[in-house]
Amino acid sequence: MLDTNHKIAIKNLNQPSTSSVTCTSCQACCCRLEVMLISDTGVPQHYISQDKWGSETMRRLNDGWCAALDRETMLCTIYEHRPWICREFEMGSVECLEERAELL
Repeated sequence: MLDTNHKIAIKNLNQPSTSSVTCTSCQACCCRLEVMLISDTGVPQHYISQDKWGSETMRRLNDGWCAALDRETMLCTIYEHRPWICREFEMGSVECLEERAELL
């Protein structure tokens, strides 16, 4: 028998996030993800690595952070030329919030 006295809150993942993630509070958690280069956006060659299958990826430093991230400001140093995947990764999206929850 179903107990109707208890209610469970279910998060609707299709609705926009109500989080308060902003450019100043972001902490660049997505800059620890592996980013494959699938189109030419003008990423400077010294920020590009090749994985073991020969695909181009954004170079990451030994600590896992993207090499193009300014560690003092936590902003992208190649923002105008950032990869397509970075352009599509929406601040405050479900994916963003999942990465933040994992790292913070």
